[in-house]
Amino acid sequence: MSRSPGRRGPVPSQLSLFGEAPRPAAAEAPAAPEPDAMAAVYDDAARLAARLPAGLHLGTSSWSFPGWQGLVYARRRSTEELARDGLAEYARHPLLTTVGIDRSFYAPIPDSDLRRYRAQLPDGFRCVSKALHAVVSQTLQRSEAPPDDEEGRGASRGRAEPNPDFLSVPLFLSRVAAPLLSVFRPHAGPVLLELPPVGPPHRLPPRAFFERLDAFLGALPRELAYAVELRERAYLTGEYREILGAHGVAHTYSYWRNMPSPGAQAAVVPVSNAPFAIVRLLLKPGRRYEAEQRRFHPFNRIVEPDPAMRAEVARLLCEAAALRIESFVLVNNKAEGSAPLTVRAIAEEVAAAWQGSTAPAAG
Repeated sequence: MSRSPGRRGPVPSQLSLFGEAPRPAAAEAPAAPEPDAMAAVYDDAARLAARLPAGLHLGTSSWSFPGWQGLVYARRRSTEELARDGLAEYARHPLLTTVGIDRSFYAPIPDSDLRRYRAQLPDGFRCVSKALHAVVSQTLQRSEAPPDDEEGRGASRGRAEPNPDFLSVPLFLSRVAAPLLSVFRPHAGPVLLELPPVGPPHRLPPRAFFERLDAFLGALPRELAYAVELRERAYLTGEYREILGAHGVAHTYSYWRNMPSPGAQAAVVPVSNAPFAIVRLLLKPGRRYEAEQRRFHPFNRIVEPDPAMRAEVARLLCEAAALRIESFVLVNNKAEGSAPLTVRAIAEEVAAAWQGSTAPAAG
């Protein structure tokens, strides 16, 4: 399926209703085609995409942002319209070859919605979907709201209680795996097991956590790929690395408020530990969601670039490419101000590094 939008054909001129029809040689020239609002953006992005290594999938953590007009979307559309039907236009952008489905963290997605997403996506386009919070959260709130979201808005109000379904295989199979495999399989990329942070009173000790994680990963269906995203530094250890490696599960190199940098995480869990790599750029370490939301809205420009982060991510992605393994990158608006523009900046960094590493030596 072509990722370049078509252009409208010329508008035929209308013959005069009175008098002699003009001779062909003197016929009025047809009107020029209407220019495509995104043609220049797509052409520029396609040239950059052609310089990237094979197997690299870049995208954003969601897609329903009206402020992306001119960056991803040709015209301004409402959040609701984009959430429902925006994937088709999103997927035409040459640099955007994956996307995150964040809403699956909060509640199972109806099959009808998965079918609607599927109908909008080209062949080979794979999405990174989140596992349900009831499976991956060590605690639940009395309100039954998710205890934390990907950007770190913090725990829901109310008293936390241990979650009896934490890393429940039957619940994962019925509420997460079954819909993906039955309805969305051609577009099912890695399933993200985002493990929210836990307060000290309820946090499992590392040994108990690793035993439960090991058993859970060992019982998952092999038809899907999986990645774990930690929100607790105490679990980022050599034992954690060995468990992931034993099951072919990737560690998610996150850029998030309470975790080490992606490069520091890779020092503990190297890219070579899994059959694919995944990076999620969410929120600068030490920052809070609410402040960045206000500062960065409407997410149409880079407000605070982070060259060090970009360089670390480019090194990880080039390492994955050198190992001939796939990699997925998902960017949130709260990383630098505008996810599509951070995607482009990462792509430029990777293209330059990759071409430099593969250039023939001067003889």
